[in-house]
Amino acid sequence: MEDLVESILDYIRADYTDYAIMINGEWGSGKTYFWNNKIRNKIDSLQLNGKHYTTIYMSLYGISNLEDISKKIFIETTQLMDKNMRKYMNATGQQSIPEYAKTGLDMANLFGVTQNGDKVDYSKFFSTDDKVLCFDDLERANVDVIDILGYINNFVEHDHIKTIIICNEKELSTKLKSSNLEMKTFIATYILDKEGDLSKTDKPMVEKIQDKIEYVFDKANDYERIKEKLIGETFEYQPEFNYIINGILMRYENNPDLIRFLRENTNYIISTFNKSGTRNLRILKHALNDFKKVYEMVNKYYPNTNYRILQTMLIFTIAISFEIKAGKITKDKFINIADNEEYKSILVSSRVLMDNRQFYIKEFDNNYYYNFKVEYRFFKFIEIYVRTRIFDMKVFKKNMEVIINTIDTEKLPGYKRLLIEEYWKISDDQFPGVIEEVLEDVKAGKVKLLDTVKIFIYFTYFIKKGLIDYDIKTIRGIFFNGMNVAALTSDYSENAEQEIEQIIIGEKTQEINEILNHFYMINGALKDKMYSQKADEIFKCIPMKMEMFYERFDKECMDIPIFKYYDPYQMFQRISCASNEDIVSIKEKLLDRAEKHTKEIEPEMKNIKQLKQVIDDYIRGKDIGIKIVMLKEFSRDLGTILEKYK
Repeated sequence: MEDLVESILDYIRADYTDYAIMINGEWGSGKTYFWNNKIRNKIDSLQLNGKHYTTIYMSLYGISNLEDISKKIFIETTQLMDKNMRKYMNATGQQSIPEYAKTGLDMANLFGVTQNGDKVDYSKFFSTDDKVLCFDDLERANVDVIDILGYINNFVEHDHIKTIIICNEKELSTKLKSSNLEMKTFIATYILDKEGDLSKTDKPMVEKIQDKIEYVFDKANDYERIKEKLIGETFEYQPEFNYIINGILMRYENNPDLIRFLRENTNYIISTFNKSGTRNLRILKHALNDFKKVYEMVNKYYPNTNYRILQTMLIFTIAISFEIKAGKITKDKFINIADNEEYKSILVSSRVLMDNRQFYIKEFDNNYYYNFKVEYRFFKFIEIYVRTRIFDMKVFKKNMEVIINTIDTEKLPGYKRLLIEEYWKISDDQFPGVIEEVLEDVKAGKVKLLDTVKIFIYFTYFIKKGLIDYDIKTIRGIFFNGMNVAALTSDYSENAEQEIEQIIIGEKTQEINEILNHFYMINGALKDKMYSQKADEIFKCIPMKMEMFYERFDKECMDIPIFKYYDPYQMFQRISCASNEDIVSIKEKLLDRAEKHTKEIEPEMKNIKQLKQVIDDYIRGKDIGIKIVMLKEFSRDLGTILEKYK
């Protein structure tokens, strides 16, 4: 790095130059940090032949026209003419004027306000041999790069001002090729058609259009041509990440506990950064800032948290930040993972059963936790915070309570260990005991239904590998009966089929199919039980608690066949006792629901038909009144709904 600094200073020291130099490096790799902390001060302290050099730095980020560059140069230059401003900047250690302040100065100049009544010293503008211009973020300007380089060339070729350009040429190349792509494609297609080449089949159409675009609109060649004229030397910036990361940590010096923890774990920070495969220090800064929030919340609410857990949180925060923010994955890769237990279940199924359908999660774990052995390594509250910028206190406290109670996996029930821990981590002398414990828990119905199915699949694998000496028929009987016992206290398992499919590899054996069929039968019965309870709770609100009925019905029943689970005669009694206004409101809700969720509510049509029949029987022969008219209309609209299913 010092060689690069010296090479840049050699350019500044040269008596005569008619070229600029370029510092090329990836986004977020610390090029601007390098300029501010390694180059700028050294240039500002140079004195050669009686000249004292002054740097003028400009970011081209978002610049939309060349006039904006001129304004920036003017404002940066005028700071040299105002003695009070220079005095203030020296006293406060300011190296450049903040953008907000520049806006005020720009307006002051526009309205003719002079600073301290000083007259403009035009000699400052005509003196060019003591200034060094630095243009940063060339690839992020909203002006044509060719125009910007031509503009800069005026300073370099005609005024011989020392000029440094900082950019990411890789992104610059992409930008040159992708600008106005729709217009370029249209014109290229038009030219090919006029030349009679569009209908020829000698090469793929996409390739033809691409070749024509490059031939007609080859901005890259224009860039290379002007770069060859303007840029005398290009330096590849290869940052010293250890040095820069130590500089980043300095921002936490006012938090003694946090900075001590970060210093102690600098090796993990650097290691995780390197494993990310990027060179983006900007993402690392954001990740460490996110960890600051995590660290403070953990210490505030759970001050005795295990040190190893805090280390894992640090690694996880940095790792998931790079995975999401560097564009490696779509954000939904982690959304459906509810907790560490589910994360580890995915890993176990992918490793034990050699399932590659969860390849990304396995690679993530292998990469970031390689040689870092820890049982708890997925934190849902951190994943949510990085992905959404919301620190969910409810999820945070739920995660932390689980962490406190499950750090020591040997204290977990045997079936939990099989679900979240690779079986080969269990010692040979412990393994038979774990198997016996699992079977006893299954027999007693202590294992949740869905987990029972998962464990049975693992047991079939163990029998196949000769790890346990049991007949598959015997095991099947134990699990079959255990599921019947567990059904008495279990809840309905949503998305069960999807979870089961994730761990089944290859052909399903007869025993697995029998267990699955039994599970789906029990789970279906639990679903009916759950919806029956929900229907009873919600429909009891008619007619006395209508506000509560509307609120719960809208939230919970619009896309489920809730009428399937409630007796039509009781439903009629409740509706007939409701006010006429509520009868109309309920009817309109049912019509809207049938329109929006036709397929989902089809199973309830048998009860809807019965409800219509009960209403028709009741109003037949009754004297006309408003209530009877409302019920007639209710029955008519139920008929409209039933028509959708003929």
